[in-house]
Amino acid sequence: MSKKEPSRVDVKELELPDTVFSRDIDNKVLQGIIVKSLSKISGIGMVEGNLFDSILGRVDRVKGIYTEQDPKTLAVKIRVEVSIQYGVSIPQKAEEIQIAVAEDITKATGLRVSEVHVVFKELMQDRSREKAKTAPTEQKAETLPEDYSEDF
Repeated sequence: MSKKEPSRVDVKELELPDTVFSRDIDNKVLQGIIVKSLSKISGIGMVEGNLFDSILGRVDRVKGIYTEQDPKTLAVKIRVEVSIQYGVSIPQKAEEIQIAVAEDITKATGLRVSEVHVVFKELMQDRSREKAKTAPTEQKAETLPEDYSEDF
């Protein structure tokens, strides 16, 4: 004879039998979490807009970050469009973005991340090299001694 284990009773059902527990997470919240995840990764940038304004919530919708939630499975699909700095390995950076975004979304929301699609839209040039190549050589203007400056 096999013993049947007693079924576990959900305490919430006994205490609050007519209550339905649900939660909705707005896409703005998910986008904010993703922006914070991306801000920790070097060698990439947002496609357009100001990352600082996005973090502070000064824009209605973050360009380049799209989320789709499935309420039945409590899963979310994410598409992230970023710029990448010239010389950075795209496969390695894609994997770094995917892991960081999936971990941060799961920790913060409890949702299962079913997909993180990374699209590299733009190539960023190294600004320090650009400035060195394009900046004209500036010669310091000669300054007049202090005693002559009063005459002018």
